[in-house]
Amino acid sequence: MSRTAYDTDLDRNPANHQPLTPLVFLERAARVHPDHLAVVHGPLRRTYRDFHTRTKKLASALAKRGIGPGDTVSVMLANTPAMLECHYGVPMTGAVLNTLNTRLDAAIIAFSLDHADAKVVITDREFSRVMKPALAAAKVKPLVVDYDDPEFSGPGEPLGGLDYEAFVAGGDEDFSRQGPGDEWDAISLNYTSGTTGNPKGVVYHHRGAALLAMGNVVTCGMTKHPVYLWTLPMFHCNGWCFPWSISVAVGTHVCLRQVRASLMYELMAQHGVTHLCGAPIVMSTLLNAAEHERRPLAGPVQFFTAAAPPPESVLVAMKEAGFEVTHLYGLTETYGPAVINDWHRDWDDLPVAQWGTKKARQGVPYIPLDGLTVKDPATMEDVPADGETLGEVMFRGNVVMKGYLKNKKATDEAFAGGWFHSGDLGVMHPDGYVQLKDRAKDIIISGGENISSIEVEDALYKHPAVAAVAVVAKPDEKWGETPCAFVELREGRSASQDELMQWCRERLAHFKCPRHILFAEIPKTSTGKIQKYKLREMAREA
Repeated sequence: MSRTAYDTDLDRNPANHQPLTPLVFLERAARVHPDHLAVVHGPLRRTYRDFHTRTKKLASALAKRGIGPGDTVSVMLANTPAMLECHYGVPMTGAVLNTLNTRLDAAIIAFSLDHADAKVVITDREFSRVMKPALAAAKVKPLVVDYDDPEFSGPGEPLGGLDYEAFVAGGDEDFSRQGPGDEWDAISLNYTSGTTGNPKGVVYHHRGAALLAMGNVVTCGMTKHPVYLWTLPMFHCNGWCFPWSISVAVGTHVCLRQVRASLMYELMAQHGVTHLCGAPIVMSTLLNAAEHERRPLAGPVQFFTAAAPPPESVLVAMKEAGFEVTHLYGLTETYGPAVINDWHRDWDDLPVAQWGTKKARQGVPYIPLDGLTVKDPATMEDVPADGETLGEVMFRGNVVMKGYLKNKKATDEAFAGGWFHSGDLGVMHPDGYVQLKDRAKDIIISGGENISSIEVEDALYKHPAVAAVAVVAKPDEKWGETPCAFVELREGRSASQDELMQWCRERLAHFKCPRHILFAEIPKTSTGKIQKYKLREMAREA
């Protein structure tokens, strides 16, 4: 690149250029608002001064054990103060934080530890039943630190002989952050919840984490001193970067080990919660709470969800219950949600059907995401913005992953043509809003016609007796495959297969209607996503 007069003698130096990192957010919050409440967990209360001090001591304790740039520290923790501390203390050493999914089996955990070459494992006593065999099976032999949360009274055993609190106490509170030397340095490692084969390790860098964390605050309209309830697992995409976002706004983290309706309402009422995130299952838990479990809310609570768009009936019920729902979209590879259904006020006055149609769209890019488009993956040409032409949703920008750890082939495939290929099929509307139609692997091809499983699900969700639905392909000798719907009914409601099939025929082209409707519990991942690969197996056997 040629240099201009604006470059001559105007070089980067420490005074005018520092690597972007989310670590500065906590440093600033502790300096400017040292006495503001940062962390709540049961009876525990910690200020920003205390929070920052503990992260420095954790970093120091790790550094004393030889942990530094490029090393991996894996953690198996619930949404606890220790997990928040790890989001700062681990990268303060230059090391990479690997948050493990608390609901995976020992074999996958062992694979992850080996693949990441974990040097330290910090694990909650609750998860000893899976961590003990995982550590035994892993080739790596990391230092193990046990976290014994006073809020957990269930079974479990220490595994490593090192106690987390004692470990932190041995650190130096004057520890100086080590880097990052470059904002491209890795800050965290998140494994995808692959349905076949081993999961892929998604690498985040400091630049992307800093930008997405600020993007959460700006795009989601988060004002100063929010109170954030941890209903979203922090192991999932680093809690969508909210462990860092809350420090930007100098907010309060209200920790929550398990999503339970009564405790959520109690914490929201007690602490004046303003924001929470989660999959639709969290909404269902709140809406299905018994009357004695509910508590009056101090004001509107902002709820951000990032799975399939909630049905209109759920959105209306959430609004009546005091929650304002905003639909987000993203993937592990985009640091969590990087797309928002940015709502226009005049859409509030639309007829219900049109309002629901607008709500069903995934939306437009977060401020720090440079590009969001829908392309033909074969030609890499943009599809027409007509709301009908199907293509693959693609991302480009600073909040797209660094790549897949030790997997150049998968990285190259994901970034082919200079865009990140999401694997999601969608359309681009004339106003620039993207709407998903399906995962590429979930499209049902029946007699040569493409059927969107999401479209069929949307039709069934409108039935008043349907609580949850998932549609997959079932092999068919004549048509190749046809839609098969799995349905969970609302408590106290009933509906027959014939009734639901007729309901679909009144709302869909007949070739799109499910040929089979099965009433069964729908399997979900630990983050609330429907496991369609399991449903496809069930459909083949039905």
